[in-house]
Amino acid sequence: MLEFFRRGQAARDVRLMAAQGVVQAPVTELLEILVFLTKDADDEVRATAAATLRDLPDEAVRAFLASGALSADVRQYFDRPPAPASSPASGEPPPAAADDAAAPAAPAASLDDDVDDPDLLSDEAEIERDGIVQKLAKMNFAQKLKAASKGTREVRAILVRDPSKMIAMAVLTSPKLTEPEVEAFARMGNVAEDVLRYIGANRVWMKNYGIVLALTKNAKTPLGLSLNIMNRLNDRDLQGLSTDRNVPEPLRIAARKKVVSSVSR
Repeated sequence: MLEFFRRGQAARDVRLMAAQGVVQAPVTELLEILVFLTKDADDEVRATAAATLRDLPDEAVRAFLASGALSADVRQYFDRPPAPASSPASGEPPPAAADDAAAPAAPAASLDDDVDDPDLLSDEAEIERDGIVQKLAKMNFAQKLKAASKGTREVRAILVRDPSKMIAMAVLTSPKLTEPEVEAFARMGNVAEDVLRYIGANRVWMKNYGIVLALTKNAKTPLGLSLNIMNRLNDRDLQGLSTDRNVPEPLRIAARKKVVSSVSR
């Protein structure tokens, strides 16, 4: 998809949607697209992309940078120093500030009010799931990103399945996230493959046997990952996997061969 933008084939409305972070693409590619769009010829597209990148939770940025999967251009974008403040003498803002002024972002007060909503931040809040869903549905992309990072367990359980992979990944980098939640995510059949790959690549989480088992038994987990971590299962779970019709057939066959091999020793 990045090449589609680089070749100049994307219409303005498509570029604007991408600048808002709402196109369907792997997280690393979406970051590449956003950084590319910060140099777009259209002022609004350029400013919107910059605002989206600026609103990424710090935890998510650090996780993306630590993954080693980002290009030099993206790493350089996040490593650069912040833009200087406006000069009182000239009265003219620097180019970055002028771009930000053109961004169609929600007013700061509205954004803060949504993020500070106790129904979304406090795990002790008494609000039904439907009420949380309605509140999240009214949020824009930047607000959802912050809710994914700062929200309650229930908010994370909803947003980890968000169509935007970047929002789902922000959930996984939340400092409030617990291993029981990760295990629950690993069982979900309606999360993006990027979520399951990220879980499988986290060495700390993969020390948790429950997470390993959940990933292996999840039909949505990429086959290569499932085949690799299958070797960590105990004999009982391996036996169960060998007859589980809900997992891909190659995984079931591999588990059966391993069971037969262990019996014949």
